[in-house]
Amino acid sequence: MSVCLKTCFVGSRLLQRGCQPAAAVPNRRALLPFSSATAGRCCSTVQGEVRVRFAPSPTGFLHLGGLRTALYNYIFAKKYGGTFILRLEDTDQSRLVPGAAESIEDMLEWAGIPPDESPRRGGPVGPYMQSQRLELYNQVAQELVERGHGYYCFCSTQRLELLKREALRAGQTPRYDNRCRHLKAEQVQEKLAQGAPHVIRFRLEAGVKPFQDLIFGLNRHDVAQVEGDPVVMKADGFPTYHLANIVDDHYMNISHVLRGSEWLISTSKHLLMYQALGWKTPTFGHLPLLLNKDGSKLSKRQGDIFIESFLREGVLPEALLDITTNCGSGFTTNRVGRGLEELISEFNPSKITTHSALLDLEKLPEFNRIHLQQRIDDEQKCPMLIKDLQQQIQQLYAAEIQDQEVLEEDYIRRMLRLRKGHIASLKELMGPTYSYLWVRPSFSIQQVAALTTEAPLIASFVLRLVEEQGEELSVDRVSKDLKGLTKLTKATKYREVMKLLRLVLSGLQQGPSVAEMMVSLGPAEIRHRFQKLLLALETC
Repeated sequence: MSVCLKTCFVGSRLLQRGCQPAAAVPNRRALLPFSSATAGRCCSTVQGEVRVRFAPSPTGFLHLGGLRTALYNYIFAKKYGGTFILRLEDTDQSRLVPGAAESIEDMLEWAGIPPDESPRRGGPVGPYMQSQRLELYNQVAQELVERGHGYYCFCSTQRLELLKREALRAGQTPRYDNRCRHLKAEQVQEKLAQGAPHVIRFRLEAGVKPFQDLIFGLNRHDVAQVEGDPVVMKADGFPTYHLANIVDDHYMNISHVLRGSEWLISTSKHLLMYQALGWKTPTFGHLPLLLNKDGSKLSKRQGDIFIESFLREGVLPEALLDITTNCGSGFTTNRVGRGLEELISEFNPSKITTHSALLDLEKLPEFNRIHLQQRIDDEQKCPMLIKDLQQQIQQLYAAEIQDQEVLEEDYIRRMLRLRKGHIASLKELMGPTYSYLWVRPSFSIQQVAALTTEAPLIASFVLRLVEEQGEELSVDRVSKDLKGLTKLTKATKYREVMKLLRLVLSGLQQGPSVAEMMVSLGPAEIRHRFQKLLLALETC
């Protein structure tokens, strides 16, 4: 079997055709199709296995920017029948946050974009945590030294700090001066024999070749002109990002690297390392940044951008996925209310632009309202909402619930359907406005007397209305019958009648319509609450 590739670079007008044999699974790589509409971007025909990865560092919890990167990788993989990998880059041991590694995978699963391979799920190219792959990184670092592309550096932290201060004093960008690059072999061996602390640096070479980014087109950064040789293996035996990143992408057979555009400038450096090791490079695509609506950077200090905080606030994962893609690019439509399957179906990589995506979180409640409505209408998803609501009711009102019927599935489903489109999250139903649904309200005879002297007549009418309508109440019919109350009352206007009914049903002065309240509560509960009113009137 062979994999045929056709690649055209519009900006350079270079056309290449060729065939190559497919390597053993899972080491088949190929470019994906991109439109030639944008000059300098590449278009190609896809054949072969697609393997992408999301590689966060567990130095913090998953936030919106990370979720968006993971989402684009997930959609890319599913669009082309590929594999989505979660790899945790935990080599910076001093900054690890306890629980962050587990939470990142938890949040991906909650969001509905679980990895196919990960630390938790395992897979054929694990381990999937970099701290468990140290021997591999050390072998590759030694190989770089043996090939002449790496060298031992014995410069002390004091000397490096001095270089940095002198550069800043001169108004220059700090960079290593490559001093140890010029040590003779016998000098190196002598220092190693003495056990001198050291790192391994990669030897940057001038004349970097340009590379084709799937989104930003033709790019080239001559890093040797502006940077010193970078450290690839630290003194503590842990690799730096630059080495671990390319080693893992190579050995995990990553075909496409989709990451934030902040890494675009580092890609030339990575390509030099691939070249030094004689490895085939993956295809790179750098996603534009996700910013606040005013163009400022999303900051972890904002607190509310962490995915766990959205979960606690009752935000649905579909709403988060929808809003983070709606404000960006890469899809054939830009409508609100798309689910994950629709996002995959409408995904078109050639439509990803280089413009930053401006995120307006003030619109999130509207996105959540729409997706909550869709869940209520979905026979498969609604039971999950009901279960969630049952747990919240029990946690908040356990000691106050007087009738266990409020926890029954039919009761909660009826209430959800009536409130559909009016609420933006289930948490709203736990607030004071809706407490009457779960707990019987209290009111005083003085409140009743302030509204009408005809309370017994009105209560009797409501009880008779419920008996006549039977067990299946409808908002339209109840509304129509309630208007007939004004024909019976002599001293009470319709407005005061409604205030009394609302008081008895909910203990509130505002809220849903009285008819909707009655349909939500159902005949049995209506009878109980108005019989309570009659009893109170008789005993006063």
